Amino acid sequence: MTTLSALAPAKVNLFLHVGPPAADGYHPLCSLVAFADVGDVVSVTPSEGLSLEVTGPFGAALAGEGDNLVLRALRALGKAAGIGEPPLAVTLEKALPIAAGLGGGSSDAATALRLADRALSLGLDEAGLAEVSRVIGADGPMCLRGRTAWAEGIGDVLTDAPEMPGLPALLVNPGVPSPTGPVYRAYDAQGPRAADRPSAPAGWNVSAVTGWLADQRNDLEAAAIGLQPQIGLALDRLRETPGLKLARMSGSGATLFGLFGSIQEAQSAAAGLQARYPAWWIRPTVLGAKTGAAQD
Repeated sequence: MTTLSALAPAKVNLFLHVGPPAADGYHPLCSLVAFADVGDVVSVTPSEGLSLEVTGPFGAALAGEGDNLVLRALRALGKAAGIGEPPLAVTLEKALPIAAGLGGGSSDAATALRLADRALSLGLDEAGLAEVSRVIGADGPMCLRGRTAWAEGIGDVLTDAPEMPGLPALLVNPGVPSPTGPVYRAYDAQGPRAADRPSAPAGWNVSAVTGWLADQRNDLEAAAIGLQPQIGLALDRLRETPGLKLARMSGSGATLFGLFGSIQEAQSAAAGLQARYPAWWIRPTVLGAKTGAAQD
Protein backbone atom coordinates (compact mmCIF):
# COMPACT_ATOMS: atom_id res chain seq x y z
CA MET A 1 0.00 0.00 0.00
CA THR A 2 1.30 3.45 -0.95
CA THR A 3 1.66 6.04 1.77
CA LEU A 4 1.36 9.69 0.77
CA SER A 5 2.88 12.37 2.98
CA ALA A 6 3.03 16.15 2.88
CA LEU A 7 4.01 19.13 4.97
CA ALA A 8 1.09 20.99 6.54
CA PRO A 9 2.76 24.41 6.64
CA ALA A 10 2.37 26.97 9.38
CA LYS A 11 0.22 29.95 8.39
CA VAL A 12 1.44 33.42 9.37
CA ASN A 13 -0.60 36.62 9.35
CA LEU A 14 1.92 39.23 8.23
CA PHE A 15 -0.59 41.81 9.41
CA LEU A 16 -4.11 41.50 10.80
CA HIS A 17 -6.62 44.35 10.76
CA VAL A 18 -9.81 43.45 12.63
CA GLY A 19 -13.14 45.30 12.65
CA PRO A 20 -15.98 45.21 15.19
CA PRO A 21 -18.16 42.09 15.21
CA ALA A 22 -21.14 41.94 12.87
CA ALA A 23 -24.64 40.88 13.89
CA ASP A 24 -23.66 37.21 13.47
CA GLY A 25 -20.80 37.64 15.94
CA TYR A 26 -18.02 37.26 13.36
CA HIS A 27 -15.33 39.90 12.98
CA PRO A 28 -14.49 41.25 9.51
CA LEU A 29 -10.77 41.26 8.91
CA CYS A 30 -8.07 41.99 6.40
CA SER A 31 -4.74 40.19 6.37
CA LEU A 32 -1.85 39.26 4.16
CA VAL A 33 -1.28 35.58 4.81
CA ALA A 34 1.93 33.71 4.03
CA PHE A 35 3.00 30.14 4.67
CA ALA A 36 6.23 28.93 6.23
CA ASP A 37 8.50 26.07 5.20
CA VAL A 38 8.01 24.48 8.65
CA GLY A 39 4.91 22.74 9.94
CA ASP A 40 3.29 19.44 10.80
CA VAL A 41 3.50 16.34 8.60
CA VAL A 42 0.40 14.43 7.49
CA SER A 43 0.55 10.91 6.05
CA VAL A 44 -2.28 8.74 4.70
CA THR A 45 -2.30 5.03 3.85
CA PRO A 46 -5.25 3.10 2.34
CA SER A 47 -6.79 0.96 5.06
CA GLU A 48 -9.99 -0.88 6.00
CA GLY A 49 -11.41 2.12 7.83
CA LEU A 50 -10.73 5.67 8.94
CA SER A 51 -8.26 6.11 11.80
CA LEU A 52 -5.97 8.82 13.13
CA GLU A 53 -2.69 8.47 15.03
CA VAL A 54 -1.12 11.64 16.43
CA THR A 55 2.62 11.70 17.11
CA GLY A 56 5.32 14.34 17.43
CA PRO A 57 6.41 16.72 20.19
CA PHE A 58 2.95 18.30 20.53
CA GLY A 59 0.93 15.17 19.79
CA ALA A 60 0.03 14.39 23.39
CA ALA A 61 -2.20 17.47 23.57
CA LEU A 62 -4.40 16.01 20.82
CA ALA A 63 -4.39 12.36 21.90
CA GLY A 64 -7.85 10.86 22.04
CA GLU A 65 -9.51 13.90 20.47
CA GLY A 66 -12.50 12.34 18.71
CA ASP A 67 -13.49 15.43 16.72
CA ASN A 68 -10.05 16.39 15.46
CA LEU A 69 -10.27 18.75 12.46
CA VAL A 70 -8.52 16.15 10.29
CA LEU A 71 -11.23 13.57 10.96
CA ARG A 72 -13.97 16.15 10.55
CA ALA A 73 -12.59 17.17 7.15
CA LEU A 74 -12.13 13.60 5.93
CA ARG A 75 -15.66 12.61 6.95
CA ALA A 76 -16.98 15.62 5.03
CA LEU A 77 -14.88 14.56 2.04
CA GLY A 78 -16.29 11.03 2.16
CA LYS A 79 -19.83 12.39 2.29
CA ALA A 80 -19.21 14.72 -0.66
CA ALA A 81 -17.67 11.87 -2.68
CA GLY A 82 -20.45 9.45 -1.72
CA ILE A 83 -18.11 6.85 -0.21
CA GLY A 84 -18.84 7.19 3.50
CA GLU A 85 -15.87 7.42 5.83
CA PRO A 86 -12.67 7.38 3.73
CA PRO A 87 -10.80 4.07 4.30
CA LEU A 88 -7.53 5.65 5.37
CA ALA A 89 -5.06 5.32 8.22
CA VAL A 90 -3.88 8.86 8.92
CA THR A 91 -0.79 9.84 10.87
CA LEU A 92 -0.34 13.41 12.08
CA GLU A 93 3.14 14.34 13.25
CA LYS A 94 2.37 17.40 15.37
CA ALA A 95 5.43 19.65 15.30
CA LEU A 96 3.65 23.00 15.73
CA PRO A 97 2.50 24.25 19.13
CA ILE A 98 -1.22 24.09 19.94
CA ALA A 99 -3.35 27.29 20.02
CA ALA A 100 -0.38 29.13 18.54
CA GLY A 101 -1.88 31.45 15.92
CA LEU A 102 -0.30 29.42 13.11
CA GLY A 103 -3.43 27.76 11.70
CA GLY A 104 -1.96 24.35 12.50
CA GLY A 105 -5.21 22.41 12.84
CA SER A 106 -6.68 23.94 9.69
CA SER A 107 -3.49 23.31 7.73
CA ASP A 108 -3.40 19.69 8.94
CA ALA A 109 -6.99 19.13 7.81
CA ALA A 110 -6.53 20.84 4.45
CA THR A 111 -3.41 18.79 3.75
CA ALA A 112 -5.27 15.60 4.70
CA LEU A 113 -8.00 16.50 2.19
CA ARG A 114 -5.51 16.82 -0.66
CA LEU A 115 -3.76 13.59 0.26
CA ALA A 116 -7.03 11.67 0.62
CA ASP A 117 -8.25 12.89 -2.76
CA ARG A 118 -5.07 11.51 -4.33
CA ALA A 119 -4.82 8.32 -2.31
CA LEU A 120 -8.40 7.30 -3.12
CA SER A 121 -8.41 8.67 -6.70
CA LEU A 122 -11.53 10.72 -5.97
CA GLY A 123 -10.71 13.29 -8.63
CA LEU A 124 -12.31 16.29 -6.92
CA ASP A 125 -11.47 19.59 -8.58
CA GLU A 126 -10.15 22.62 -6.72
CA ALA A 127 -13.62 24.09 -6.23
CA GLY A 128 -14.93 20.80 -4.85
CA LEU A 129 -12.10 20.47 -2.36
CA ALA A 130 -12.47 24.11 -1.35
CA GLU A 131 -16.16 23.60 -0.62
CA VAL A 132 -15.40 20.56 1.55
CA SER A 133 -12.66 22.50 3.36
CA ARG A 134 -15.24 24.98 4.68
CA VAL A 135 -16.18 22.43 7.33
CA ILE A 136 -12.80 23.24 8.92
CA GLY A 137 -13.74 26.90 9.36
CA ALA A 138 -12.76 30.16 7.70
CA ASP A 139 -9.10 29.09 7.44
CA GLY A 140 -10.01 25.95 5.46
CA PRO A 141 -9.95 27.30 1.89
CA MET A 142 -6.93 29.47 2.73
CA CYS A 143 -4.88 26.55 4.01
CA LEU A 144 -6.02 24.37 1.12
CA ARG A 145 -4.48 26.91 -1.29
CA GLY A 146 -1.29 27.15 0.76
CA ARG A 147 0.05 30.25 -0.93
CA THR A 148 0.37 33.96 -0.15
CA ALA A 149 -2.98 35.73 -0.36
CA TRP A 150 -5.02 38.66 0.79
CA ALA A 151 -7.68 37.39 3.20
CA GLU A 152 -10.80 39.45 3.83
CA GLY A 153 -14.38 38.90 4.98
CA ILE A 154 -14.00 36.55 7.94
CA GLY A 155 -10.85 35.20 6.32
CA ASP A 156 -12.71 33.33 3.61
CA VAL A 157 -12.55 35.94 0.82
CA LEU A 158 -9.20 35.24 -0.81
CA THR A 159 -7.28 37.09 -3.49
CA ASP A 160 -3.90 35.96 -4.74
CA ALA A 161 -1.13 38.40 -3.91
CA PRO A 162 1.60 39.03 -6.48
CA GLU A 163 4.41 36.55 -6.18
CA MET A 164 6.32 37.56 -3.09
CA PRO A 165 9.96 36.71 -2.44
CA GLY A 166 10.72 34.42 0.44
CA LEU A 167 11.02 36.45 3.64
CA PRO A 168 13.76 35.19 6.01
CA ALA A 169 12.06 34.88 9.37
CA LEU A 170 12.11 33.49 12.87
CA LEU A 171 9.04 31.98 14.58
CA VAL A 172 8.98 32.22 18.38
CA ASN A 173 6.40 30.76 20.76
CA PRO A 174 6.93 31.22 24.52
CA GLY A 175 5.04 28.05 25.37
CA VAL A 176 1.72 29.52 26.47
CA PRO A 177 -1.63 28.90 24.75
CA SER A 178 -3.58 31.80 23.28
CA PRO A 179 -7.10 30.56 22.44
CA THR A 180 -8.86 32.63 19.80
CA GLY A 181 -12.16 33.21 21.63
CA PRO A 182 -10.78 34.91 24.75
CA VAL A 183 -8.42 37.06 22.66
CA TYR A 184 -11.27 38.36 20.49
CA ARG A 185 -13.40 39.10 23.55
CA ALA A 186 -10.54 41.05 25.13
CA TYR A 187 -10.06 42.91 21.85
CA ASP A 188 -13.75 43.85 21.72
CA ALA A 189 -13.52 45.19 25.27
CA GLN A 190 -10.67 47.49 24.19
CA GLY A 191 -12.72 49.01 21.34
CA PRO A 192 -12.27 47.44 17.88
CA ARG A 193 -10.57 49.24 15.02
CA ALA A 194 -11.33 48.93 11.30
CA ALA A 195 -10.68 46.00 8.97
CA ASP A 196 -9.09 48.32 6.44
CA ARG A 197 -7.12 47.03 3.48
CA PRO A 198 -3.94 49.05 2.92
CA SER A 199 -2.59 49.92 -0.47
CA ALA A 200 -0.16 47.31 -1.77
CA PRO A 201 3.58 47.85 -1.26
CA ALA A 202 5.45 49.77 -3.92
CA GLY A 203 7.29 46.58 -4.90
CA TRP A 204 7.18 42.89 -4.03
CA ASN A 205 10.81 42.53 -2.96
CA VAL A 206 12.09 41.78 0.54
CA SER A 207 13.04 45.36 1.37
CA ALA A 208 9.82 46.94 0.09
CA VAL A 209 7.53 44.37 1.69
CA THR A 210 9.32 44.56 5.04
CA GLY A 211 9.13 48.36 5.09
CA TRP A 212 5.47 48.32 4.09
CA LEU A 213 4.61 45.77 6.78
CA ALA A 214 6.13 48.05 9.41
CA ASP A 215 3.26 50.47 8.71
CA GLN A 216 0.62 47.78 9.33
CA ARG A 217 -0.47 46.15 12.60
CA ASN A 218 -1.94 43.11 14.32
CA ASP A 219 -5.01 44.42 16.09
CA LEU A 220 -5.16 41.39 18.40
CA GLU A 221 -1.61 41.77 19.70
CA ALA A 222 -2.34 44.00 22.71
CA ALA A 223 -5.32 41.88 23.76
CA ALA A 224 -3.30 38.66 23.60
CA ILE A 225 -0.43 40.18 25.58
CA GLY A 226 -2.91 41.38 28.21
CA LEU A 227 -4.10 37.80 28.68
CA GLN A 228 -0.66 36.20 28.39
CA PRO A 229 2.18 38.56 29.44
CA GLN A 230 4.74 35.95 28.32
CA ILE A 231 3.85 36.91 24.74
CA GLY A 232 4.95 40.46 25.47
CA LEU A 233 8.19 39.24 27.04
CA ALA A 234 8.95 37.10 24.00
CA LEU A 235 8.18 40.01 21.68
CA ASP A 236 10.56 42.26 23.61
CA ARG A 237 13.33 39.65 23.47
CA LEU A 238 12.78 39.08 19.75
CA ARG A 239 13.05 42.81 19.10
CA GLU A 240 16.45 42.82 20.81
CA THR A 241 17.98 40.29 18.41
CA PRO A 242 20.68 41.54 16.00
CA GLY A 243 19.60 41.98 12.40
CA LEU A 244 15.86 42.14 13.12
CA LYS A 245 13.83 44.24 10.68
CA LEU A 246 10.32 43.73 12.09
CA ALA A 247 8.64 41.72 14.86
CA ARG A 248 4.91 41.04 15.24
CA MET A 249 2.44 38.49 16.58
CA SER A 250 0.72 36.12 14.15
CA GLY A 251 -3.05 35.66 14.30
CA SER A 252 -4.40 35.54 17.84
CA GLY A 253 -1.00 34.40 19.19
CA ALA A 254 0.95 33.17 20.96
CA THR A 255 3.47 32.78 18.13
CA LEU A 256 5.53 35.78 17.04
CA PHE A 257 7.49 36.24 13.85
CA GLY A 258 10.57 38.32 13.18
CA LEU A 259 11.79 39.31 9.72
CA PHE A 260 15.51 39.43 8.94
CA GLY A 261 17.72 40.39 6.03
CA SER A 262 18.93 36.82 5.52
CA ILE A 263 18.18 33.30 6.71
CA GLN A 264 21.65 33.23 8.27
CA GLU A 265 20.70 36.16 10.51
CA ALA A 266 17.46 34.39 11.45
CA GLN A 267 19.37 31.20 12.29
CA SER A 268 21.85 33.13 14.42
CA ALA A 269 19.01 34.86 16.28
CA ALA A 270 17.34 31.49 16.82
CA ALA A 271 20.47 30.05 18.40
CA GLY A 272 20.86 33.03 20.72
CA LEU A 273 17.23 33.02 21.89
CA GLN A 274 17.11 29.24 22.32
CA ALA A 275 20.19 29.35 24.54
CA ARG A 276 18.49 31.90 26.81
CA TYR A 277 15.01 30.35 26.70
CA PRO A 278 15.37 26.60 26.11
CA ALA A 279 11.68 25.92 26.79
CA TRP A 280 10.50 28.23 24.01
CA TRP A 281 9.60 26.87 20.56
CA ILE A 282 11.86 28.69 18.11
CA ARG A 283 12.26 27.98 14.37
CA PRO A 284 14.07 29.87 11.58
CA THR A 285 12.06 29.71 8.37
CA VAL A 286 11.24 31.34 5.06
CA LEU A 287 7.79 32.89 4.68
CA GLY A 288 6.03 33.06 1.34
CA ALA A 289 7.30 29.90 -0.31
CA LYS A 290 4.65 27.67 -1.90
CA THR A 291 4.48 24.61 0.32
CA GLY A 292 2.43 21.57 1.15
CA ALA A 293 2.51 19.64 -2.15
CA ALA A 294 1.85 15.95 -1.48
CA GLN A 295 4.71 13.57 -2.11
CA ASP A 296 4.96 9.78 -2.28
